[in-house]
Amino acid sequence: MKLENGVLHLNAALKKYPHTEGLISGAISVPGLSLDCQVVEPIHRAFAPMARTQAYDVSEMAIVTCLQAKAYGKPLIMLPTVLAARLQQGCIVYNRKRGPLGVIDLPGARVGVRAYTQTTGMWVRAILDGTYGVASERIEWITFEGGHLEEYCDPAFVTRAPAGKEMLQMLLDGEIDAAIFGNDLPSHEDIAPLIPDPAAADKLWYAQHGFYPTNHVAVMRSDVAQAHPQAVRDVYRLLRLGKDATPDPVAARKRVPDGIEAMRGALDMIILHCERQQLLPRKISVDEIFADSLEYLGADAR
Repeated sequence: MKLENGVLHLNAALKKYPHTEGLISGAISVPGLSLDCQVVEPIHRAFAPMARTQAYDVSEMAIVTCLQAKAYGKPLIMLPTVLAARLQQGCIVYNRKRGPLGVIDLPGARVGVRAYTQTTGMWVRAILDGTYGVASERIEWITFEGGHLEEYCDPAFVTRAPAGKEMLQMLLDGEIDAAIFGNDLPSHEDIAPLIPDPAAADKLWYAQHGFYPTNHVAVMRSDVAQAHPQAVRDVYRLLRLGKDATPDPVAARKRVPDGIEAMRGALDMIILHCERQQLLPRKISVDEIFADSLEYLGADAR
């Protein structure tokens, strides 16, 4: 954060999406504010530094990491805007060369996931639980790294893979029975979706719930907000302008909405399943999550 010639410069970590591309390039701007965006690839590498030490002034953050940061009292403000969301049922896969595998076979199975706290993993477990009746604790979860919050400890039914092991290779070698991938979903002839016709299953899930599962949101440092309250309004405005500039802004906001009420349904479900999956150290509510942003944004946050 620095002020130069009347312009507040904030360093930011954002992934390039259709609705953030203009912010990153500077084509979309507001007077008096400059978002100086840094390349972090993959973007989840920005989440731990932001959660632990507030390494950026503005950052994209996985929603589970954000809820944990709030629960542990980290000095961050969650803005009421979604940056990334997707339907999730194609994210759990298995090795079909080792024989058929379905949801009915998951109790007692070994399922890999990058980290137990990964938001895609949380959503897949929520769907397995809420739609298919398979609770998280009935599966042996194999992880490859810890969570973004140092205070958090995985539940007893989570095991760390041996050092040097890679999830895809373990799946191909039969060392795990299934695995959850996010943006790194592998394209391999032997890897198939565990849930048959996941697109149809996702379509049905969406018809039942009416929202896309939220993956990433936007956060700001609390001290930046305290020193420059207008910056909170300006950053939020920029993120909304980015969605306005997409070819189909109505579709963009359907998938990645703005506003507390538009986000509430997804967040209520996320909180419920974070509690069921032992991801939070204490109870937390949507109103608590957005208390700070309401202070700065007022009615615009709704």
